[in-house]
Amino acid sequence: MTIAAQRASDQLRPAVPPRRDLQLERAIAADEIALRFQPQVDTATGALVAVEALTRSPLERSSERLFFRADAAGLGERLSRHAQSAALAAAARWGGPLATIGLALNCLAADLARPSYGSWLIGECNRLGVHPARLTLEITESSLVTDPVNAAAKLAWLRQWGVRVALDDFGTGYANLTYLTALPLDILKIDRTLIAGLADPRGQVVVRAIVAMARELGLAVCAEGIETEAQLRQVAEWGCTTAQGFLMAPALSEAELARYAAL
Repeated sequence: MTIAAQRASDQLRPAVPPRRDLQLERAIAADEIALRFQPQVDTATGALVAVEALTRSPLERSSERLFFRADAAGLGERLSRHAQSAALAAAARWGGPLATIGLALNCLAADLARPSYGSWLIGECNRLGVHPARLTLEITESSLVTDPVNAAAKLAWLRQWGVRVALDDFGTGYANLTYLTALPLDILKIDRTLIAGLADPRGQVVVRAIVAMARELGLAVCAEGIETEAQLRQVAEWGCTTAQGFLMAPALSEAELARYAAL
C-alpha cells in the first residue's frame, strides 16, 4: 500500500460505539465498492508479475478513509471480506497473460484478529478456483501490534498453503526491525516516502541498507512509489526484485489492466 503513514483503518480507532452507516451498508450490499489493481513489475525485465487490489468508492476519497468509515460503523469485517472475495473472483476470471500473475491483498488488524480468517481465505480460494500460491497478504506494523504472536501463527499457517506474506510500508514505523525476525515474511515493501527521498545521498544510503538487510534475511524486496526512470534504475541496481508506482501504471480497472498486460 502506498501511503506514508500507517493505514488509517488501523491507526485511527473509533472512540464511540458503532453507528449505522446506511450509505455504506447499501454500497456493500449492492456490490458498489469498486476494485482497482496496481501493477507490480519485475525490475530486471519489466514484466508484470502481480497486482495489488485496492478499493474505490465515491463515498470516500481514499481506500484508507473508506475502511476507517467501515470500522466506525461496525462494517470493517464485512467490507474486508467483500473486497477480498471480489478481488479473488476477478483473478479467477483472468486469462491470457493475467492467468497466473500474483494478487496482493491488504490484510487489516481486524482480519488477523478473527479466529476464522485463515480458513475463510483458503475456503474462498477453493470456491473460486484461485491457487493460494498466487496470493500475497500485505500487512503493516499497525495490523500486528495488538497480538503479534497470534498474528505470526496465523500467517505461518497460511504460508503452509503457499500464501506469501509482505511487510508493507516499511520505514514508517518504529518496531519493524523486530518484526523482520519475528514474523514469517517473504517480501519487504519499501515505503514510498523513502523512495521519494532518493534524490538525497543520505536517502540513497538508507534504501541501499534496507535492501541489503532484506536480502541477507532471504526476503524479496518491492519498491513502492516509483515515479521516475532514475528511481527504477537505482532500486533495480541495489537488488529490489519488484517495483510499483505511477511510472509503470496507476491503479487500473480490469479492462485497463488487460490492455496493460497485452502491451
